Amino acid sequence: MAAITGDPLPEQVVATLPALQLIDRLRRRHGPVLFHQSGGCCDGSSPMCFPVDDFIVGDRDVQLGEIGGAAFYISASQFAYWKHTQLIIDVVEGRGGMFSLENGEGVRFHVRSRLFDARELDALRAAGRL
Repeated sequence: MAAITGDPLPEQVVATLPALQLIDRLRRRHGPVLFHQSGGCCDGSSPMCFPVDDFIVGDRDVQLGEIGGAAFYISASQFAYWKHTQLIIDVVEGRGGMFSLENGEGVRFHVRSRLFDARELDALRAAGRL
């Protein structure tokens, strides 16, 4: 999708190949999944993966995009803080969040980020995404 400026609209969330592979494995086991990034305490600072039917998306949650066919939501307060960054969902060794589907897999989802450059920010503003 192109913004009014003519610059391509940058994705606000992307995933690495290991993350995409883990999402595929979880989807085969649990059916359709979604992600939520709350920024809360405990496990809330990690991206959490849930079966679609087991999580109620809040009225103020923002859908950043999709990774591996799974919708990715972030709380409004976290979006306000991170809206200038692209979230890069990766996988690292360790325990997943206690309620996240990757718990027990020996790996967990992990957020990396990079700041959007000025052109990307202009494109996001023009598209009404900021």
